Amino acid sequence: MTSLPLSEIIGMLPSLRLTVETHGLMAKKALGQNFLLDANIIDKIINLSLSAQKKASYADDYVYEIGPGPGGLTRAVLKHDPKKLTVIEMDERCIAIMEEIQNKIGSRLEIINRDALTIDIAALDSAPRHIVSNLPYNISVPLLTGWLKNINAYQSLTLMFQKEVAERIMAPINTKDYGRISVLAQLTCKIEKLFDLNPNCFTPAPKVWSTVLLFRPLTCTPSPQQLKKIEHLTSLAFGQRRKMIRQSLKQIPALAEKLKTLNIPDTLRAEQLTPQQYLQLADLI
Repeated sequence: MTSLPLSEIIGMLPSLRLTVETHGLMAKKALGQNFLLDANIIDKIINLSLSAQKKASYADDYVYEIGPGPGGLTRAVLKHDPKKLTVIEMDERCIAIMEEIQNKIGSRLEIINRDALTIDIAALDSAPRHIVSNLPYNISVPLLTGWLKNINAYQSLTLMFQKEVAERIMAPINTKDYGRISVLAQLTCKIEKLFDLNPNCFTPAPKVWSTVLLFRPLTCTPSPQQLKKIEHLTSLAFGQRRKMIRQSLKQIPALAEKLKTLNIPDTLRAEQLTPQQYLQLADLI
């Protein structure tokens, strides 16, 4: 290790393409891997996220990355001087790459070789916390759902999704994309689209476009108890989204009275209720 600034140390590392070649890092479909190797695009993700947050760097902040792969985002985050960056990775080949970076910069890079779905990130370090990740597409929604349930533990989430998933997250009411994840995300966060990425930006190129979203917790967010009820309501409603809510939510005790209290017609369908209406109904359960 040296006493050089992190940005200079990162600049001395081999290129991402050379790193991939050296480690024989062919992307594994089973792990949802598609590697982003263009340093300009990777830097753009972090720069746009920090700019939107009116931050110059991650100084004094704890940052977490899920599935770092060959380390493109890892490098981009480290160049912005986090107090600590923790990477969570299952692929032993990628762990070896992370260890090479760790050998250069020391304990400011922590490596966890586990399934991210089994880890409570908020319990690892104190605030402020940020998550930055090109999420494995096959587990992106379960990961996001878990973080949203405890969103006040984080200052921001900068996440890449398949474009169609991002559209579901941001979907307005009365659209086919509006669903459970739309309600949960919009009740807990201010969501900002940073930009879309062409499939050709990745190795191997996926069949879909990707989108980077920035999530920041709202000033007032539902409690864990409220979110649990909202999850139940949306599961029922969107599980039978073609039916009127008087049918899809019929197992809710005294449903008609509750809907009347809230001035919500029982002839509406799941996609016609706003996130706020789901919250109001949850409060009466």
